[in-house]
This record gives sequence, C-alpha cells and structure tokens, in this order.
Amino acid sequence: MADPTPAGLIPVADLVERILDTVSPLPAFPQPLMDTLGLALAEDVVAPISLPSFDNSGMDGYAVVHSDVEGASEDAPVSLPVVGEIGAGRATILALSPGTAVKIMTGAPVPKGATAVVPYEWTDRGVARVEISRAPREGQHVRPAGDDVREGDMLLEEGTPLGPRHLGLLAAVGRATVRSRPRPRVVIISTGSELREPGSTLARDAIYDANSFLLAAAARAAGAIAYRVGIVPDDPTAFTEALTDQLVRADLIVTTGGVSEGDFDVVKETLSSHGSMWFGGVAMQPGKPQGFGTIGVDETPVFTLPGNPVSAYVSFDTFVLPAIRRMMGMLPYERPTSRARLTHGISSPEGKLQLVRAVHESDRGGTFVSPVGGHGSHLIGDLAAANALIVVPPETTALQAGDMVAIRKLDEEF
Repeated sequence: MADPTPAGLIPVADLVERILDTVSPLPAFPQPLMDTLGLALAEDVVAPISLPSFDNSGMDGYAVVHSDVEGASEDAPVSLPVVGEIGAGRATILALSPGTAVKIMTGAPVPKGATAVVPYEWTDRGVARVEISRAPREGQHVRPAGDDVREGDMLLEEGTPLGPRHLGLLAAVGRATVRSRPRPRVVIISTGSELREPGSTLARDAIYDANSFLLAAAARAAGAIAYRVGIVPDDPTAFTEALTDQLVRADLIVTTGGVSEGDFDVVKETLSSHGSMWFGGVAMQPGKPQGFGTIGVDETPVFTLPGNPVSAYVSFDTFVLPAIRRMMGMLPYERPTSRARLTHGISSPEGKLQLVRAVHESDRGGTFVSPVGGHGSHLIGDLAAANALIVVPPETTALQAGDMVAIRKLDEEF
C-alpha cells in the first residue's frame, strides 16, 4: 500500500519515536513515602517483616485455651478466672495457663498457649471471673503471624505506580522511604505580543493567555511539577533571555506559539540555530506545526507547540505526555485507546491522523462517543466540553454513525 502521508509531513509515530529515543528516565533516589504518591516505583520491594508480625486478636474478648471452653453453651456456660488484661501495645502477659482466661483487645498479641478468642458478646464480660456461653472454634478470632504477608514475599514490583493503598502497605512493613524517580520540572513558556494575563484589561487587538494555564495544568495532571512562565512577547531577545533563565530549573521545556511560517514566529527563528532542534510538519490535525530537540549543556528537551489552544493541547497529549511519563518511569508512555460506537458521521483528510474532540458516555448498551463542535483549532469552548479524542487513522476519510472507533479518554488515569 502506498504511503498516504502528504509530502513534507512526517507521521505522528515517527516524531513520538524520536522523542522517546531522546528523553531518558530521571535518576531514581529514595524519597519519603508521601512524596512518591503517583510516582513509579524504581525498585522491587520484598517484605522485611511478616504481617501481622505476631499472633493477635481479631476481637475484643477473652483469650482462652480452646479445650477449656469447647463445651460451653447457654445452658452450660463455662466459668474461668480472669488473670489479667492485654491491650494493643501493652503485652504485659506473655503466656496463658490452661484453665484461665485473659481479657484481650483487638490487635493485641495473643499470649502463648491461647488457641482461641471468645468475643465479649459470648460472655458476661466478667472481671475476676468470666462466664462463657458459646464456644469458638479452635483458632477462631486469632489472626496468625504472616496471615496477610510473609517475610520475604514480593510486595511490589519495579514500575508499579504508587497509589494510597501501596503507600499504606509500604508503611505497614516499616518502609519510611522508597526509591522512585522524581517528578519532572516542566517549564511552560507562552509567546505572543497579543497575549495578556487573565484579570487585566484587554485592548481590541489583545487576547488572554489561555495556553500557559492549559498546558501547565496538563503537565501537573500528568504528575509533573509545572512552572508557568509569564508571557513572552514576539521578540527574539526577550525569548532568548526567558529561555536561558528557565533552563536552570527545567527538566523539560514546552513553548507554545511562534512555530508556524509567520513573520513574528520568534520561537522557530531563535531555536533554529540549535543543531539538535527539528522543526517541521506532522501528519496530524490539529497540530501540524511542531518542533522538538534539546538545548543547553544538559541537553534539556524542548517542545515547541502551536499557538492555537486546541492544537497546543492535542500536541501536548500526543507528544509531551509520553515524554513526561518516560522521565517518571511510568508505563505505558502513550495514552491508551479504547473502543466506542460513533453517534454521528465525520470526515477526515486523507493522510493525516485526525484527533476529534468528543464526549464519551457509557450505559448498559455500551460506550458511545459524539463529536463536539467544529474543526477549528481555536475553539477552546469545545475543547473544554470534550472528555475524549476520536482517533481517525490517516487512511480513513470518513466514518459513519454506528461505526466502532478508537478513542483516547482524556480524564482517566493510566
């Protein structure tokens, strides 16, 4: 089959491959548990202790020798002397003699010799002596050491994204720190002399800067530390100074605007002198003009995204997000696709991957997806209404209502 990619453009997959070949995972180091939430584990974790680490009571009640109480009933209760009390964290009684009982609280260590716990509800809750009117099974209400986790068990494998339950497990086995890769520091630079900060007064030829907020929020949602830089005008000197200033704190830089073919596209003009930078067209819609490379002594990756907000966001999701996840050691790098049934037909230009803003919904009949708004890359209202992108392959020029299509779910963790 002939390559449908239009002349002068490169396929999306080629640029993604170039990016992933250039960007490396950040070095891992031990971090406090709470700092690793949402990060990928960079080591295998083997249990250093068992959980529970000792036999403990599963109920508030009385620790007993099972054979002493196995005949207990409402009609023939068993009476035993209570020789002490054990609270959680207060293991004052280490062993139990046959023919006696020890009051015990949930989580407290079961004394040696005890083979069951009688819940309070099956007794008269006596202090000096206790009457037991129902017999537990042998071992009932005793949580044996290692019942949950055994020392030496593999708890978590390298690459596991750490969530609240993982951190709870790590803390439970005594880990105060764990090796993980840090959150990448992503600097967002929005260029354009027409841009103004939200909250300021607009002149008739000015617009508010939405892109830097949009992209900084997307970077933070991806797990990165986002630094939103103030607006940089269409001036090569001002852009160069801003870029130089930001290199000291950036693991990755994202610019938006100034990469097309206009007279004031200073990003492309300024960075073209860097031999590692590539600028060109990508066979996708929206987001055709792109730039990528590295700059500075640390070879910091730089993404130059288009200035229209929809193009900038779709480009971020397609190219920058995989780079951030690779830096963090998170797999998969690219947002996965799922399938949904299309509610309305759409057309698409041949040879270009089209990413259509859409809303997906699920019910008992399955998952359905509806296109939102028009094709304009400036339509940020439609973008805000969307929660998915319909992925239309380059060789497809039309899809009909009822067709099953690939979608990226934008608001779901992966």
